[in-house]
Amino acid sequence: RPGARRAIDLLPAELYPVLFQAAFLDGRTLALRDLVGSWPFPVLSFRRLLPHRNRRSLFGEKSSKLCIQAVILAVVAYLRRALEEPCRGTSESRCRLRVLDMTGLQDGDADRGPEGMSLWSGTVALAKACIEVSKHQNECLKRGSKRRKGPSGVSAAAPRPVGVEVRADLFVNGTSFGVLRDALQIAAAGPLRLKCRDFHAEELSAAGTVSLLESLEPAGVRRVDLRFNNLGLAGLCAVLPHLTRFTDLLSLKLPYSNVDVRRLAAGTDAGIRRLAAQLGKLPRLKELNLGSSRLSGKLRQLLGDLETPLESLELAFCYLLPGDVTFLSQSLHAPVLKKLDLSGHDFSENLLQPFRHLLEETAASLLHLDLMECRLTDARLEVLLPALCRCSRLRCLGLFGNPVSTPGLKTLLRKTAVLPDLRLVVYPYPVDCYSREPPWPPSASSRLFEDAVDEERFAAVSAELRRMLVSSGRADAVWTTSLCRHGALDYFAL
Repeated sequence: RPGARRAIDLLPAELYPVLFQAAFLDGRTLALRDLVGSWPFPVLSFRRLLPHRNRRSLFGEKSSKLCIQAVILAVVAYLRRALEEPCRGTSESRCRLRVLDMTGLQDGDADRGPEGMSLWSGTVALAKACIEVSKHQNECLKRGSKRRKGPSGVSAAAPRPVGVEVRADLFVNGTSFGVLRDALQIAAAGPLRLKCRDFHAEELSAAGTVSLLESLEPAGVRRVDLRFNNLGLAGLCAVLPHLTRFTDLLSLKLPYSNVDVRRLAAGTDAGIRRLAAQLGKLPRLKELNLGSSRLSGKLRQLLGDLETPLESLELAFCYLLPGDVTFLSQSLHAPVLKKLDLSGHDFSENLLQPFRHLLEETAASLLHLDLMECRLTDARLEVLLPALCRCSRLRCLGLFGNPVSTPGLKTLLRKTAVLPDLRLVVYPYPVDCYSREPPWPPSASSRLFEDAVDEERFAAVSAELRRMLVSSGRADAVWTTSLCRHGALDYFAL
């Protein structure tokens, strides 16, 4: 160990990537710090260095949190050395690191174990690192200004220290708001610069959300996800104008925003018009999530100003009316939709036929369809099957929480076996497998369904469905009642 740094400096640069991978997989935090401290390339990207097939399980382990922290600490140590001895640090050090790409490490809580590093804790760690390095820079500048004074008393120009840009996905809530705000305000002129790709915020006020959005560097922000913020229509209208500076913005998620057009509040129509106008000013927008907003009868008005078609539209539990679904089937979005979520709607006769027409219009492009908790019975599902089987590119189908029987599931499997790309079906517990009456209307929690299921009967059905998949040549397809795998699917992975 005492001579490890000297030994690493003698290694060929080509060995660094494979040594980084081995050290991370084996939890060797000291080796990681030494490798990063002498990194001979301008870019260090987690996504490139770590195998994709292992990444989801990899970042759920406790060792991954320590390894990620080790990398951050190594970058901080490198910058501290460069600040203390700027001339020697830039010319003699082997380290050439300029960009640390940490994007895509934590896609959500489903991707980590209880001891793994969450997106929230990773954001806090980076924010604290930015603040620490900035404080050290100020101390070094104060000391350096005194040393550089010549006989004439005039200060010489200070050497420019090395800087590192950290690209990351950021998650903030009320607890971490202060530290991230301070880090973003400091980072613009600091040696460690935070550059956000996907920005997630929960439980923040409109003013707090705006202050963070204004502090982000605009280039490179591809997603803004504001959920559980209770902004309401007025709050959204206050926040959205600040998104126009993000010229690369492709995805906007606004679920659980406390919007309800059914309330007879003054200014509701004017608010919808303002919101629609702001959405129309996001020219590259491809994904929009308005889940759990009550939008009854207002979908045409809300999406009418969009000049480019959406490829992903999530409208779960939005209380849509038949006219809303009809508008969507006739809109510019339908022929190019890759992802559609209409979960939580009652597909009785009023909505069933308009939705069947929508499904026909999206058939050529649709990859991911969610119809969970839509009260789809065997008969209603049978009405949709011809249109569903025309979706030749469909990869994922979510039907959890619908009152379908075992014969209905078998019919669904036989009919959809012709879809070559259908790899994942999240199906409901069959109604004939319940040992007692399940909760109705259903809850989003699968646990409530599981508690009412006869396990022995359901195991027999599951085994039969697997046999049918094998016999139809579709052993590659996954049919499951688990929502965990379903939740990991993302628009950017389609």
